[in-house]
Parts: sequence; C-alpha cells; structure tokens
Amino acid sequence: MDPQAAGSIGSFIPLILVFVIFYFLLIRPQQKERKRHQEMVKSLAKNDEVVTSGGIHGTIVNVKETSVVLRIDDNAKMEVDKYAISYMVKKRSGEEK
Repeated sequence: MDPQAAGSIGSFIPLILVFVIFYFLLIRPQQKERKRHQEMVKSLAKNDEVVTSGGIHGTIVNVKETSVVLRIDDNAKMEVDKYAISYMVKKRSGEEK
C-alpha cells in the first residue's frame, strides 16, 4: 500500500467518528423514543388518562382505529388522532376492560 492511499483512508476516520457519535447521541435515542410512543399508542384503552401534544388533559371514553374520544370535562368530549397523544398520565383502573 502506498503512503498516499494510506493518507486518504486516514482522512476519512474523523468523518466516520463524527457519524458514530451522531448515531449514538441523536439517531438511536430518537428511534427508541419513536418505538416507545408507538407501543404506547397501540396500548391505549378506555379510561386511560392522557395528555395530548397540545396539552389537553382527558380520559379516553372510546378507542377507534385511528383516533380516540376524550372526555375533557363533564359534558365535553373531543376526538383526537391517536398519534396526538403525547403520554399517559394514568393507566386504566382494573374494574373495566
């Protein structure tokens, strides 16, 4: 191997290291978070207390294929897309499935 070829390979090592650092600090954690959110969305059920991405707190009263109906007050219900649910505050109680 001639010295010029070894020098060009050596110049790619910092670029490869930067990619590896970006993968472990940015890409991998985002993939894990996306997977966790997808699992949470699949497990949504009636009586779960949730918060939407817009900050609306509510209790799920009906789960549809792509959306859920939230009770946000005594006489107020709202239908939102499942992926608009940011997180669950409290999992459903055991008395109803």
